[in-house]
Order: sequence, then structure tokens, then C-alpha cells
Amino acid sequence: MANAPTKPTTPVKKESASASGLFATLTIPICIAVAILIYIFILGDPSHFAGGDTSAEPTDYYGTVHRGGTIVPLIMSYLLIVITFSIERFVVIGKASGTSNVDAFVRKIQSFLNAGNIDAANAECDKQKGSVANVIKSGLKKYKEMELEPGLDVDQKTLAIQKDIEEATSLEMPMLEQNLTVIATLVSIGTLTGLLGTVVGMIKAFKTLASSGAPNTTELSTSISEALINTALGISTSAISIIMYNVFTSKIDKLTYAIDETGFSIVQTFAASHKNK
Repeated sequence: MANAPTKPTTPVKKESASASGLFATLTIPICIAVAILIYIFILGDPSHFAGGDTSAEPTDYYGTVHRGGTIVPLIMSYLLIVITFSIERFVVIGKASGTSNVDAFVRKIQSFLNAGNIDAANAECDKQKGSVANVIKSGLKKYKEMELEPGLDVDQKTLAIQKDIEEATSLEMPMLEQNLTVIATLVSIGTLTGLLGTVVGMIKAFKTLASSGAPNTTELSTSISEALINTALGISTSAISIIMYNVFTSKIDKLTYAIDETGFSIVQTFAASHKNK
């Protein structure tokens, strides 16, 4: 008895994976460098401090943030990384969704399947493009191959189609999920780094209080400001990371559901139309 073909008709996208890996490798150090430059030349500009003296009291928000100390550019780099990777994921997931609404595309494919018009479904995939269309087109191609396969029974052919869709999906999904690990990691690191800045600031504050004689109120307020600014920046970065991560996972889940729904329709249509053959 012949074995069901298992090779997927969708090729592995090595170029996309390499490009995404290179993007991540370059983006992180660039964001760190940009954050340091912003901290030194923009936030640390003398115009943001009384009398143009960076050791004096800040006169605006920029100077106040600069008072957060050397941990501020590190947290700022986290924020820049989240923003950059979020833009990149929006672009990638948008392309994966295709040229039109995914739900409308799925309904069109299902209507073509119900009418037995596989060629029209293929043409719709060519118009839609994107990851969902790629997986569905792979399943439709296997559908037509199985119609011409004489050595397998209906159950084996159905299994071959289902397997092809699953393997095509497994090739597309990693591209959508790349770089989400970075955003997920920054959820925790942002808060922890903010707390580290808080601890450093409070240590300086208590050191000022412990000094002999009357405490220097300027140094004390500077240390407390450093603690609070780092806390605010760290929590803000983590909050944005959580929101972005949930947005992207929700979009990916929607695409996965669309693939599963349409793949099920393809398999069921084949089984129903060939059960008596």
C-alpha cells in the first residue's frame, strides 16, 4: 500500500528568517546608542537647567528626566526597542494578513469550496497573498494532487491534505512570532531595571540623610527624583510592552484560527466529494 505524501508544497522561507534575525541583531545596539545620545545631548542640554548649569535645578521635564541618572538611558533604550519591534511586527503581520480582510477572504474560499470551484479558490489566494493565503493555497494544491493520485484511498488522501496544511502552517507561523520574545522579555526587564534605579536613588537619599550636620536638601531631592523617575520610566516601558505583546499575540491567534477554519473546510470538502469514489 502506498504511503501518503508528507512533503509540504510551501517552501521554507529562509530569507525572511535571516532578514528578521539580522534586524533584531542590529536594532538592539542601535537603540541603546540612540538612547545614550538622547540622554547626553538632548535631555542633558544646559538649556534645561537653571543658569545653564547641569548640576543646578532642572527647569523643564527634559532636565527632570535627566536627573534620573545613568540608568535612564538604559530604560529609554528598552522603550525604543519596544517601539521599533512593534512597528516591525505591525508591518510583518499586516503583510501576513494579505491584501484584504482575512474574515472576508475565508468566507470567499469557503463559498468556492462549497461550489467545488478549486481553481477560483486558488485565484483568490493569488489575489490575497500573505501567510494565510500561502497555507490555503498549499492545501488546495495538495487537494488537486490527491484527486489525481490513484494509489491511495479517500482517508489517506484526506490525511495527506491535512498534513500538508499543518506543515505549511508550521513554516509560516515562526515568521509571525519572531521577535515577540524580545518584547515579552522587556515586560519584566523594564520593571526590574526601573526598580534598580529606584534602589540606587534611595541609597543616595539615605546617604545624604546620614551625612553629618544638616542634610543637603538639593542632594536629597535629586536622589529622590532619581528614584521616582526610574520607577516611572520602568513601569511605563513594561506597560507598553505588555500591551504590544497582547496585541500581536491576538492578531497571530486570529490568523491561526482563519487557517485552521479554512483548512478544515478543505479537508471536509475533499472527504465529502470523494467518499463514494
